[in-house]
Amino acid sequence: MIKSQRWFVVALLFLAGVINYLDRAALSIAAPLIQKDLHFSHAQMGIVFSSFFIGYALFNFVGGVLSDKVGAKRVFGTAMGVWSVFCGATALASGIGSLIVLRVLFGMGEGPFSSSNSKMVNNWFPRKEVASAIGVISSGTPLGGALAGPVVGFMAVQFGWRWAFVAIMLLGLLWLVFWAATTTEHPHENARVTPDEIELIRAGQADEHAIAHSANGERLGLRHFLKKPIILATAFAFFSYNYVLFFFLSWFPTYLTEAHHLSLRDMSFATVIPWLLGSIGLAAGGFISDFILRLTGKPLLSRKLVLGSCLGAAAVCVALAGRVASTQGAVALMSVSIFFLYVTGAVYWAVIQDTVPREHVGGVGGFVHLLANLAGVIGPAVTGFIVEATHGNYASAFVLAGAIAVLGAVCSLVWIREPRPSALNMKRAW
Repeated sequence: MIKSQRWFVVALLFLAGVINYLDRAALSIAAPLIQKDLHFSHAQMGIVFSSFFIGYALFNFVGGVLSDKVGAKRVFGTAMGVWSVFCGATALASGIGSLIVLRVLFGMGEGPFSSSNSKMVNNWFPRKEVASAIGVISSGTPLGGALAGPVVGFMAVQFGWRWAFVAIMLLGLLWLVFWAATTTEHPHENARVTPDEIELIRAGQADEHAIAHSANGERLGLRHFLKKPIILATAFAFFSYNYVLFFFLSWFPTYLTEAHHLSLRDMSFATVIPWLLGSIGLAAGGFISDFILRLTGKPLLSRKLVLGSCLGAAAVCVALAGRVASTQGAVALMSVSIFFLYVTGAVYWAVIQDTVPREHVGGVGGFVHLLANLAGVIGPAVTGFIVEATHGNYASAFVLAGAIAVLGAVCSLVWIREPRPSALNMKRAW
């Protein structure tokens, strides 16, 4: 697989995903030390967690639009450089004000990550491999989360939490050198791509032009696709996915130390299990969806089956995870929840690529990702206030995360559907 240049691009983006979540998860792993060092309450820590998503959500859309206009390679490389620098700059934080500013800027750097790598996949892959490629790329993010526990935990204990952020910054800048030296925006611009591979990619993308026109032949603009019910439904399902994910990413480590009295070291290793299962789920989800597509010939049916069933399973497990007495039970239920959650991770992007023309994939993907990541602005802060109001009880926060995931599952089952046969053609209907 790696012998083809398109899968080499996927390998680089996979590594970028590992670094991305190593960066992002570092704060939650170091949170108990940061709270103690900087004297933050739970509510203040929740605001710090949420501040990242203010910059992140905004630049989801900005990064997606720029990927369509100036190229995904350039946008992704710039994003990696910016987020790495501000991850390292976290070491300079001296209080809640400075940490919030740094987290907003850090979030702005990470914002274009998903929409620009989706655009790269759109440039480099035939339609039948899109979900599989996105799934492999995305599986790097939970692997980064898994590594964050032992790596950041060890460095924070041995050298102090500030040095952990500096070390991760250097890793991101090293990756950037390889990206600039080996990757091009399109396959035909890359000397390492064989003529056979270029032809395979072109043949797999040849029928996409029909989506871009209305029934009367008019060219459809970005605004047309942003208003479509299927796009808005996908955005809400993605919102519910992110609510559970960011609840886990931001608060689960602290929950283990406070409710189950784990040491920082034990907590760091306990969080590895959900992340590893999540990595498997993300890699598998795209292949499962593409397999159903090959069996049925119906792209959107294959996507909604995965979304509805797996979001529902994740909802049940996360709602129960906060109500079990044992540490092992909580970690096991959260691990299963994250696995099913991550099985859906590539599918949101696949729906976009199934329903949106090439020139708008970045913009629509960025818009959907912006709406989805409002969960990051809302969720961690809401959880912080719930825990504060209930004097350290997390059970209600777990149940709320499960309820939102149920709504996402229902929304995807109702609104993500194949176009009606009466349409002029399957793609034009969307």
